Amino acid sequence: VWFRRCTHYLFIVVVAVNSTLLTINAGDYIFYTDWAWTSFTVFSISQTLMLIVGATYYLTFTGVPGTATYYGLIMTVYTWVAKAAWFSLGYPYDFIVTPIWLPSAMLLDLVYWATKKNKHSLILFGGVLVGMSIPLFNMVNLITVADPLETAFKYPRPTLPPYMTPIEPQVGKFYNSPVALGAGAGAVLSVTFTALGCKLNTWTYRWMA
Repeated sequence: VWFRRCTHYLFIVVVAVNSTLLTINAGDYIFYTDWAWTSFTVFSISQTLMLIVGATYYLTFTGVPGTATYYGLIMTVYTWVAKAAWFSLGYPYDFIVTPIWLPSAMLLDLVYWATKKNKHSLILFGGVLVGMSIPLFNMVNLITVADPLETAFKYPRPTLPPYMTPIEPQVGKFYNSPVALGAGAGAVLSVTFTALGCKLNTWTYRWMA
């Protein structure tokens, strides 16, 4: 039993760290001033998938509603630490965006609790809710930061790679509604990835049996 539990906890830490590493730049769509909304859509989907797999795995492992929120908190704290790098470069705090995962993780916990720990309901309802909510919460997050173009030119950083050099926005964008597109794609994809999170438990139990 102790070996199984230790392995699970190790997997949780590994998944949480890797999720954070893969989404660490997900709040940096403000740097892509010419393609901000396109980047927002793509990053919304990546955030949704990384959160849902780890949170579902952790939640179904413990079987205790609230652990998905705890997982989201771990990712958030890790990201805050990493975002301090931008602050050290001279950017103001109101320009640094940390993706918001906690409300969506809370919805996942709520579904698990309300459906009396039914995994199929968690996959369907929880997946859809997380996929639809993350772009919405992060758009509110984005609206509250300082004007990206003005701030980017006010605090130029010649050490930034070329693709992160601010560019004057052009007229017309590829995506007209980044929240709707991100939420729509996220709602569909996150159901599959929620199922993957549940399945990870089965695979690890079999491996350790």
